[in-house]
Amino acid sequence: MSEATAEPGMDTDKKAATAAIVGWLSAFDSALRRGDSAAAAALFAPGAYWRDLLSFTWNIKTMEGRVAIEDMLAATLAHTDPRGWQIAGAVECDGADCSAWVAFETRHAHCSGRVTLSEGRAHILFTAMRDLRGFEEPLGPKRPQGLVHKALKGRETWLDQRLKAAARIGVAEQPHTLIIGGGQGGLSLAARLKQQGVPALIVEQNARVGDSWRNRYRSLVLHDPVWYDHMPYLPFPPNWPVFTPKDKMGDWLDAYASIFELDIWCDTRCERAAWDAAAGRWHVAVRRDGERVTLHPHALVFATGAYGPPRPIEWPGQDAFRGRLMHSAVYRDGQAWAGKRALIIGSASSAHDIAVDLWEAGASVTMLQRSPTIVVRSETLMELGFAIYSEAALARGLTVEMADMLAASMPYKPFCEHQKALWRDIAQRDAGFYEALGAAGFAYDFGEDGTGQMARALRTASNFYIDVGASRLIAEGAIGIAGKAEIASLTETGIALADGRHLDADLIVACIGYQSMHETVAQIVSREAADAVGPCWGLGSGVRGDPGPWQGELRNMWKPTAHEALWFHGGNLALSRFYSKFVALQLKARMEGLATPVYGRPAAAKAPKA
Repeated sequence: MSEATAEPGMDTDKKAATAAIVGWLSAFDSALRRGDSAAAAALFAPGAYWRDLLSFTWNIKTMEGRVAIEDMLAATLAHTDPRGWQIAGAVECDGADCSAWVAFETRHAHCSGRVTLSEGRAHILFTAMRDLRGFEEPLGPKRPQGLVHKALKGRETWLDQRLKAAARIGVAEQPHTLIIGGGQGGLSLAARLKQQGVPALIVEQNARVGDSWRNRYRSLVLHDPVWYDHMPYLPFPPNWPVFTPKDKMGDWLDAYASIFELDIWCDTRCERAAWDAAAGRWHVAVRRDGERVTLHPHALVFATGAYGPPRPIEWPGQDAFRGRLMHSAVYRDGQAWAGKRALIIGSASSAHDIAVDLWEAGASVTMLQRSPTIVVRSETLMELGFAIYSEAALARGLTVEMADMLAASMPYKPFCEHQKALWRDIAQRDAGFYEALGAAGFAYDFGEDGTGQMARALRTASNFYIDVGASRLIAEGAIGIAGKAEIASLTETGIALADGRHLDADLIVACIGYQSMHETVAQIVSREAADAVGPCWGLGSGVRGDPGPWQGELRNMWKPTAHEALWFHGGNLALSRFYSKFVALQLKARMEGLATPVYGRPAAAKAPKA
C-alpha cells in the first residue's frame, strides 16, 4: 500500500476509511499551511482530544475540545511550520471509526502520530517528535564505525578512550546534564542522551548500579511482565523470566550501564544545588569519596523514581512502643521475626509483599487496612490488561516500540473512561476471588469511579496490589486483617485503634508510602523552588490523593517545569523507557541552541530562589 492510496484488493470499508483519512490529512495540511487555526480546529469533533509530545508544543500536553486545539495552533503554527502529512501504515477500522498512523515534518523535527476519525472528523489526534532534523540518532546503518582497521603507532584502544573520557567527566569537562539517581529512570535517560551526543553524568548514592533494587526486601519480584519492562535499545533476552526478581533486575541495570558506557559516580550524594540564571548553569555540590565536588551542568534532572522521600512516621505515642517500628523503605527480610507478632500498616503492594515475606519466615502477621484497596489477580491482568505487551502481541508483529506509541496515543481522560469496562469484566470474571477476600474482612474496590488499578497508578501511584500470592493467604486467614479504624496511638505493646481495639505487635512495618518527588527538590535546592514547581505525578482527577484542577497529563513529569532547567524523569520501567526519549530530545534541542518555545508551561507558584 502506498502512503496515500488504497491497496488493490482492499475491501470496500477499508477503501472508504483510507479515502476518509487521506482526505482529512489533506484538508488539515492545507489549513495548517495557510496558518488558519480555526479551519484546522473545525476538522475536529467538538469533544476531540489532541495529545502532543513536543512536536507542536515543546511540551507534553493534551488539548481537549476545539477551542483548546485552536488556541494551541494559533500560538504555535508560525514557529512549528508543519507539513508533509501522510499515512504511514495500514488503516484500521472499528465500527464507524477509522484510525491510521501518520508521519509529518516540522521545522526542527521528524514526527509521527495517529489519527482516529469518527463520522469524518478527528476524535483523537496524537502527535510525537521522533528525531531532531540534522541530529538524528546514529542507529542501524548510521551506527558509528568504531576503531579504524589499520596499523597505527600510538593507537588508543577502546578501553584507553573509555577510561580517559570517564576520568574527565565532571572534572576537566562539565556534563551538560546532571542526573540524580541511577535506577531505571536515570539509566534510561543517560542512554538516550548518550545516543544524542549530550554529555551526561549520573550521581547515585548507592555503592553499585542496581542497588536501588538489590536493597529492597528480599522477596520483591516485579509485578509487571517482561514484555512491558524492557530498557531502551536493549530488550531482555527471549529466555528472560516473565516476572523479574529484584536482584536479577539490579544485575541487569548494572550490566546495562556498562554496555552503554554510561558515566556514573556511585557512592555519591547530591547535597546542594543552586541555579545561576546569569550563567545559565547549576552549581551542584556532591559528596564523592568523602570530598565535596562542585559540578556546573546546564540541566538538572531528578530521576529518583515516581516518588520522593519516605513519608515520615508520625503517630502519637510511637516513642513508647517497646518493639521495632520501621518504614517499609528500610525493611529487608523477616528472618529475625519467626514466632513474633508482626503488624503491617497499609494494604498496597509493599504491604502485601512484606506480609507474605514475614509469613514465610514464620511470623504471625496482621495487616491493618485503613481504606479499600484495588486488588487484581496477576493472571487476569496479564490477559486482559497487557494484551499489547505479550508474546501473542509480538507474534502479531506488535513490537514494544509500537505498543508504546499505541499506549501513548490514548489521552488520559478517555483512557480512564475505557478502563471502566475492563474492570467490570475483571470483577465478573473473578467474582469468587473477590467474595473470598471480602469474607476475610479485606476491603476492596475498583477505584472511586470504577476505573481500576491502571488509572489509580496514574492518579496517585498508591493503594493497589497485583496479586502474586498474598490474597490467598488473606482469604484463608493466614494473614489477618484488621480494618475500618484509624490509629489512635501506639502503646508499649502495639497499637490502640480509634474504635477501642488494641493490636499487639513485636514488629510494626509502616507501609505508608512516599512523598512527591518535589520534596527531594526541597532538600537539595530549596523549599521555595519545590513550592514553585509543585507536586509531581497525578492527573488532577479530583479523587482522594489526586486533587484538581484537571491537568490532562502527569504533573511535572518529563517536561519543562516552573523552574528553569529543572526536570523530573521516572516512573516504572515502561514509562522510563518511553518518556526518556522525549526528555532527551528536549535537552538535546536546548544544548544545540534550537528555539524551544513551550506552549502551556506552568507558571511558578512562587519565585524560585537562586
